[in-house]
Amino acid sequence: MLFTRREFCQSTATVALATALIGTASLQPFPAFAQAAPISSAELMKPDALPDMILGDEKAPVTVIEYASVTCSHCATFHETTYPELKKRYIDTGKVRFVFREFPPDQLAAAAFMLARCAGEGDKDKYFALMGTLFRSQRQWYVQQPIPQLRAITRQAGMTEKQFDACLENQKLLNGLQSMRDRAYNQFGVRSTPTFFINGTKHEGALSIDEMAKVIDPYLKG
Repeated sequence: MLFTRREFCQSTATVALATALIGTASLQPFPAFAQAAPISSAELMKPDALPDMILGDEKAPVTVIEYASVTCSHCATFHETTYPELKKRYIDTGKVRFVFREFPPDQLAAAAFMLARCAGEGDKDKYFALMGTLFRSQRQWYVQQPIPQLRAITRQAGMTEKQFDACLENQKLLNGLQSMRDRAYNQFGVRSTPTFFINGTKHEGALSIDEMAKVIDPYLKG
C-alpha cells in the first residue's frame, strides 16, 4: 500500500521533503518477510531494476556488496573512516570489486538516492563523488532543512532546479530503488545498514578496515 500524504508527513525528518515534492512518487512500506534459502554469489549478482553502481576490476577475486542508507549514521561512519582505505588498499589495486546498493528505509533516504542517481547518470564517478559528499555532510542536511541543503549539494554537482524537481517526481526511478531494497530484504535477509556481502558471506555493521581485511585477505592468498 502506498503512503498517504498524511502518513508521509508524520515523520518530522521528512516534512520538508513532503512539501517539496510536486508529484505523487511514494516509497512503499517494507513487504512481509519470507525466509530465504542460503545465498549464492550468483544470486546476489543477478541484475535488478536499476544497474549496480560498481567500482574496481570485474575480475577481482573478491566482491564486496554494500547495502546502505544515506540517512544511516553507521553508514556515514563507514564511508568516512573505512571506505577510503578499502578503496586505496583493495579496490584501486584490483583486488576487490565494490558494489554499492541503495537500501532506503524512508522517503528522505529514497529522495537523496534518487538525486544521486540523476546527478550521476552515465557517470559512476560522479555518482560516487556525490554519495561521498552526502555521507560526509549527513549531519548537516539530514537534521535541518533537508530539501534546501540537498538542492545546494546537487547544484554543486551541476543539477538545475528543474532537474532536481523532475528527479523527485520520477516514479520509475523510485520503483527501481524499492525493487532493490525489497529484494535485499526478502531474499537476502538485509535488516540493517550497513550490511555487507563479501564473496557471498553476510557481515553486518560499520566494519573497520582491519575487520574487512580479516575477511578479504584469505581470498587473496595463492
